[in-house]
Amino acid sequence: MTTLPVALIQTRTPASPAAALAHVEPLIREAAAGGAKLILTPEGTNFLIQDRARRDAVLETQERDTAVAGLRGLAADLGVWLLIGSAIVRSGHAGDDRAANRSLLVDDRGGVVATYDKLHVYDVDLPTGERWRESATVRPGDGAVVADTPWGGLGLTICYDIRFPQLHRALAKAGAVMIAVPAAFTVPTGEAHWETLLRARAIETGCYVLAPAQAGVHEDGRRTWGRSTVIAPWGEVVAKLDHDEAGVLFATLDLDAVTRARNAVPQLTHDREFAAPAPLAS
Repeated sequence: MTTLPVALIQTRTPASPAAALAHVEPLIREAAAGGAKLILTPEGTNFLIQDRARRDAVLETQERDTAVAGLRGLAADLGVWLLIGSAIVRSGHAGDDRAANRSLLVDDRGGVVATYDKLHVYDVDLPTGERWRESATVRPGDGAVVADTPWGGLGLTICYDIRFPQLHRALAKAGAVMIAVPAAFTVPTGEAHWETLLRARAIETGCYVLAPAQAGVHEDGRRTWGRSTVIAPWGEVVAKLDHDEAGVLFATLDLDAVTRARNAVPQLTHDREFAAPAPLAS
């Protein structure tokens, strides 16, 4: 049996990269001390700020960001692989001052071996009255990523991407055996949909789904759902933090379960071309 000890870090990230690093570092050290070889943090690990002017005041490139640099050094010091679930960094696109919402996979020597910019930005009007326009401050990415790790392919997604099953299927067909879903889910959508969506994506792909989350009431007033979760390829919940406080979630993945699930239901090999239906008249 091929196993992988992992840890998901649940945070309540502060509003500056230096404070964010101080917040998450002891949790990562706890995860490494507990034996995790792959550690994952949530969306917005380097800061969470809604106000555009305050965000722009601390925004840096990924090379200059204090939290990213500190986390790369920490991964090397601890000898672990670390997925920075996402960092809000300068996108590097001329003429577009929006940030990138970027996952960075760091190896056990501190090198960035893969990056992924969030494809689907969160533009919604919730029934509770909450209104979100992530597209105003975040430039969406344009490509999917499966990163190579010592334990197999790791598909990279971020938060709202969970609602787009075609992305996850593409990751699985490209070689992912695990899919990361770092998130900062709102409370209304988290309560209604979080676990259901995570289990659906695992079942559809035959992948482990690893979902580290932001949690609780943040400095800028937003509330996030927490409930970091690990789902197995057959859809069962392997481990879960049933709260919205900062913490560490440990799990051991049986990677042979991926093959068992896909052999039982070989859906990834059963695609058929089909004609799309004509739109109904309005």
